[in-house]
Amino acid sequence: MRLGVGLPHYGALADPAGIATFAAHAEKVGYESLWVGDRVLTPLEPSDLYPGGTPERPYPPQFTRYFDPLVALTVAATATERIRLGSSTLIGTLHSPVLLARTLTSIDLLSRGRLDVGLGIGWMRSEYAAAGVPWSARGRRLEELMDALVAMWTGDPVAHEGPLWQIPPSQVDLRPVQRPHPPLLLGAHTEAALERVGRKADGWLPAGRPLEVMAQQWDVIRAAADRAGRDPDRLRRVLRLNPRPGAVLTDVAAQLSAAREAGIEEAFVDLHFIASDVGEATELADELFALVGQA
Repeated sequence: MRLGVGLPHYGALADPAGIATFAAHAEKVGYESLWVGDRVLTPLEPSDLYPGGTPERPYPPQFTRYFDPLVALTVAATATERIRLGSSTLIGTLHSPVLLARTLTSIDLLSRGRLDVGLGIGWMRSEYAAAGVPWSARGRRLEELMDALVAMWTGDPVAHEGPLWQIPPSQVDLRPVQRPHPPLLLGAHTEAALERVGRKADGWLPAGRPLEVMAQQWDVIRAAADRAGRDPDRLRRVLRLNPRPGAVLTDVAAQLSAAREAGIEEAFVDLHFIASDVGEATELADELFALVGQA
C-alpha cells in the first residue's frame, strides 16, 4: 500500500512554520503522499452539522483555524522532491475554474508534476452563501468545473462554453507538467456522485465508511466507468482515515492492513484530531510508519 499522511494546516497544527519541516520529514521517512483538506467557514450557527456533529458541537473545534490548503501545498512543494501532493478534498465548486486552473498548474509546475487534484462539493450551505455561490445543482457545477479545468490544461487554444462559465478562445502557455493533466480525483458517497467518478474522474477519495460499504460503492464506480467506455482498472482509490481523539495507532495500522487486504492500494492518515502540535504530529507519523512497516 502506498501510504500518505495529512499535511499539518488546520486546528492546533495550523502553524505555517511547521508545514515545510513536516513535509520534508515525511518524505525522508518514506511516506509517498501529503494531503490537505478544505474548510472555508465555521459559523456560530451553521446551516448543516458535520457528520456526527450535534447542535452543541456542530463541527470539530479544529475547523475554526484553517490555513489555506493550496498555499500549504505550495509550501510543501518547495520543501520536498519526490512525495506526491494532494487535496482530499478541495471544495472545488466555490472556485472559478480559470483562477483555480492557474493556481493548480502553478503548483504542478513548482512540484515538477507531483499534484493530485482532489475535488468535492462540501456539506455546509453556509459556506456557499458566504462565497456567493448557489447551493443548488452542485453536482452539475462540479462537472462543468472539471470540464473547464481540462480545457485550461489541454486546449489549444483554450476555450470553454458552458451554462456557468464562458472562457473565450485564449492562448495559455502555462501548462502542467503532468500530461494530459494532473489527476482529477473526487470525493463521493451518493449514487449520482459515485457514477460521476466512473464517468469523468481519474479516481475516488473514499472516507468514513466501512470497508464492505466502500466495496459496494467501488462496484458502482467501476460499472459507471465501463458504461462510459472507460477502463475501470485505470481508476485509483485513495482512502482517508481520520483517527479521533483517543485513537490508538496500533488500531489505525490494523485498519490500514484491513484496507490493503480489501484491495485498496493507496491511503493516508490525517493526524489533526490526535496531535496537539506539529511536533507531536511528526512523532505520531514516525510511529505509524514503523507500525505499518511491521504489519
